[in-house]
Amino acid sequence: MNYKEELEKILKKSGATKVGFGYLGDVLPEELKHLKTGISIAIRLSDQVISDIDEEPTHVYFHHYRTVNFRLDQIMLEAVLKLQEWGFLAMPVAASQSINVDGNKYKGVFQHRTAATRAGIGWIGKSGCLVTEEFGPRVRLGTILTNLEVKYDKPIEKSKCGSCIECMKACPALAIKGVLWYPGIKREELIDVQACSEHMSNFYHHIGRGSVCGICIKVCPIGSKVIKR
Repeated sequence: MNYKEELEKILKKSGATKVGFGYLGDVLPEELKHLKTGISIAIRLSDQVISDIDEEPTHVYFHHYRTVNFRLDQIMLEAVLKLQEWGFLAMPVAASQSINVDGNKYKGVFQHRTAATRAGIGWIGKSGCLVTEEFGPRVRLGTILTNLEVKYDKPIEKSKCGSCIECMKACPALAIKGVLWYPGIKREELIDVQACSEHMSNFYHHIGRGSVCGICIKVCPIGSKVIKR
């Protein structure tokens, strides 16, 4: 059986827009290194919802963001169950989950964006968001870690943002530093995570618990160029 081909069919039938397979053995924490294959899944966000964001996120965007995250978790669960049925180990990394690991900083179990670049889904933009060729940053991501070995997709190792600083100019928190991404760069060199988080908490709390922004996603020219009026 061609497991890679079968998994891609299952994932896309369930709603994934893009699927990629990447090697993560050299970047996983020690306790997860046996799950060296990362399956990266992207779902395209609604262009209408993103386009309606203006000076602040909308209630519709907040709900859409959470709905797509839930859908990603369901898609990953289906694939994990199939992998286990085939006799492999598999672990889904929640689409949106922050874990307090040291009493101060919150982070995920593993970085979806790292998995996505390794799987050829896209590169990381100056905003810190994953940017795809087709939809810009108008996607949400999920990751499955597994010990299934496949022929890996070609990783993306170079930013295509060039001299563009539209996201930097639009960021209301002044959190984006305008630096080009490269593999291994620390997130703090791209964006001021604390400034971004504090701005959302201070100004968008009325939108909903666990506030989101989306302004940098809306203004990215790569994402907006695909919209048909």
